[in-house]
Amino acid sequence: MNCHDLERFFIHGDLSATSPLPPEADKHLMICSRCRELVRALRMPGDEETRPSAALSQLAKDLAADLTPTRSLAPAGLYLLAFSGIFASIVAFGVYRGGTLALAAMSAGQSVSILCALAACSLLLAGSLVRQMVPGSRHRFRPEFLPAIVIVSLSFVVTVLFNFRHERHFWQSGLACLRMGLPLALLAFVPFWLVLRRGAILAPRATGAAAGLLSGLAGTSVLEIHCPNLSLSHILVWHVGVSVFGALGGLAAGAIAEALATRHRGQQSVAPEYS
Repeated sequence: MNCHDLERFFIHGDLSATSPLPPEADKHLMICSRCRELVRALRMPGDEETRPSAALSQLAKDLAADLTPTRSLAPAGLYLLAFSGIFASIVAFGVYRGGTLALAAMSAGQSVSILCALAACSLLLAGSLVRQMVPGSRHRFRPEFLPAIVIVSLSFVVTVLFNFRHERHFWQSGLACLRMGLPLALLAFVPFWLVLRRGAILAPRATGAAAGLLSGLAGTSVLEIHCPNLSLSHILVWHVGVSVFGALGGLAAGAIAEALATRHRGQQSVAPEYS
């Protein structure tokens, strides 16, 4: 009898604390330490109560002291609807306040193309944020790379659609767009973060950057509908710049949240030594 035969006997036979083994099995156990350990483990009584040591009991009590019930997550579609609704509401508010001068200045192809690009980028980010709220979700793009992919893609679309034009007041008009777009991005970031707090965020920096970029895209969308300046340099620097500022702000917020959480866990982990 070899190890394989003995394993088959364990599976199909009746191995209890008192059942004898075949003579062939006893001979094999004399020369095989691995099988002896296996037999000893299988014949160990399972009804004996083992009391943990005082140190383990105290450690278990300390670990359970701050445990709180977890709340179940809503369906992913509901969170995606929440992100989309917040985004659309901020854009609608900004367009209501600023107007639609850019749509009149652009051609139909430019208007449809840039708005579709902004909508696609926003949906991609919103879907990624929903998956980041649920640990273990599968991602089409790695969350830490997605903000850069979105910014590069949007910049490429803008470069294809618009041309360079000479501007006499590059800085003045640009700062005016920033003053309009950045407050809208900040206004969108607050409800986005409140929704994200409903999930289990494991990478605050990546999540913060994506949420900040989605907020910035709300400001960029309003500027693309409102601002009639169609110069490529103006749109890349100031309109897309609002999204970039949003991503950087979200990254900083995520880094601060991660540092605070790490500090809090470090303070809670300080405990007396157990002997």
